[in-house]
Amino acid sequence: MKSKGMTTLKLSRTTHHSFSSSSAWYKYTPPPSPHQEDPVLSAISKAILNSKTKPLHHSSLRNLLTSLTPQHVINLINHNPYSLSPHSLLSFFQCLSSHPTFRHTLHSYCTMAHFLCSHNMFPQAQSLLHFLVSRKGKDSACSVFASLVETKGTHYSDSVFDALMIAYTDNGFVSDAIQCFRLVRKHNFRVPFRGCGSLLDKMMKSKTASSACAFYMEVLDCGYPPNVCNFNVLMHKLCKEGKIREAQLVFEEIPKWGLRPTVVSFNTLINGYCKCGDLKEGFRLKRVMEESKMHPDVFTYSVLIHGSCKEGSVDDANRLFDEMCERGLVPNDVTFTTLIDGQCKNGRIDLAMEIYQQMLGKGVKPDLITYNTLINGHFKIGDLKEVRNLVDEMSARGLKPDMITYTILIDGNCKEGDLESALKIRKRMSDEGIELDNVAFTALISGLCREGRVVDAERTMTEMLSAGMKPDDATYTMVMDGFCKKGDVKMAFKLLKEIQSDGHVPGVVTYNVLMNGLCKLGQMKNANMLLDAMLNLGVVPDDITYNILLEGHCKNGNPEHFDKLRSEKGLISDYASYTSIVNEINKTLKDRQRR
Repeated sequence: MKSKGMTTLKLSRTTHHSFSSSSAWYKYTPPPSPHQEDPVLSAISKAILNSKTKPLHHSSLRNLLTSLTPQHVINLINHNPYSLSPHSLLSFFQCLSSHPTFRHTLHSYCTMAHFLCSHNMFPQAQSLLHFLVSRKGKDSACSVFASLVETKGTHYSDSVFDALMIAYTDNGFVSDAIQCFRLVRKHNFRVPFRGCGSLLDKMMKSKTASSACAFYMEVLDCGYPPNVCNFNVLMHKLCKEGKIREAQLVFEEIPKWGLRPTVVSFNTLINGYCKCGDLKEGFRLKRVMEESKMHPDVFTYSVLIHGSCKEGSVDDANRLFDEMCERGLVPNDVTFTTLIDGQCKNGRIDLAMEIYQQMLGKGVKPDLITYNTLINGHFKIGDLKEVRNLVDEMSARGLKPDMITYTILIDGNCKEGDLESALKIRKRMSDEGIELDNVAFTALISGLCREGRVVDAERTMTEMLSAGMKPDDATYTMVMDGFCKKGDVKMAFKLLKEIQSDGHVPGVVTYNVLMNGLCKLGQMKNANMLLDAMLNLGVVPDDITYNILLEGHCKNGNPEHFDKLRSEKGLISDYASYTSIVNEINKTLKDRQRR
């Protein structure tokens, strides 16, 4: 009969360890006094001693198993009358675990963990506790810790709490590991620094930066050795999460613990501020760095150059670059490429090429990102000859175009009206197993529409959907406009239904394209119905919508009223004024028909 609230864990024969916390199996009592001779312990000890010639499971020990209890095991570990070696006792402990009629208890596990730690067998103790924790599960720290305290006797080592913290950490039970640390403090045991270090590493990789930071401050208060590297990791994590103010506070903690911020400390914070768009603070920290007799390195300058380029301050970026070179620092490929990108985005391609030549002159090898940046910049100014030169030069250096390169080439050729070149590049991508991205698909669809190949554009859009990418409203509208221009309004409406399939309502521009298609075909009744549908869906018509409708009335109404309608075009901005003019014209027509 199991006692209430307790659980018996039953493991298979192949399991190395098993235990039971059932009170029916075991009730913990203190070990016997050394002077007491327990015949069972003697028999067990002799069997273990003879195990070199007779395996344990074939020895006389087999006859004792029916009466053997976990308390016997605990007494054997604590008393050890025959001074058995730690490895012999561990082997015996593990052998018992696989026996079908024996179950270890929480206390027998904890006793063995103490024994192993006291004999400098930390890895074995950690393995034992790792298994125990994995079986006990989450929120078990209190019970396991209590058992370790209760079994602290003949054999004891503070390192057992290190092993316990690491066991909980490795099993992913971070809250339990933290609780172990706090219980250790509460009971005034030595702080398990090794366990704290393991938990800190785990928290810095998996938990939020704020929780990792709070735990680090807590262990520092307990005498955990402060380390600049840990502060730097925390700052980096906080910056990645966009918590720049918290990162600044961590930075300010460094000198309070008798440490000096390193170049990495400054760079981490400067990078964080630059990514948040606070370039002013980034430059301030650079000045503080220099005032502290610390020299900014290539990373410092690269980060500030990137931030300046991002803000459009290319002149500041150039000044930083010159300062960097004057100080004897050799810019790396990232620094050069960042500066080249900044010049290209500002339309200063000639300066970008000067920097590129300077890069080559300093023996810094350009990478794919460098070439992609330059190719994109030359496409923007329509310099196709230089684009071809760069592509050839890139290939000559053994650099293979990637998806970004091909996407730039497709987009650039389409914008230059060279659709055939774009389609050849697309085929090359397909042959190399490189999939098109959103930009490449959209560029091709745009190029096909521009050339009037609207059926091919629609087919490409279907491929885009099959690849798991949804075209935006502008892409759909472009294809719909192509079909409307060919008089195929039915296909355009089919595409409208595709857009609306997931409940999405396109904007007024899409409806204007459809409205224009209907009006050009003289389908004014359908055009008015579309206007009503727009209003019902909450799409507000603009002056273009009403003027498209007026143009339709001009072309499909009574010629006598063309001048009247045309004089109103461009002045219609709302539904009321539009209906007023149309009603007035209709009334005039009816009056004339009665006469």
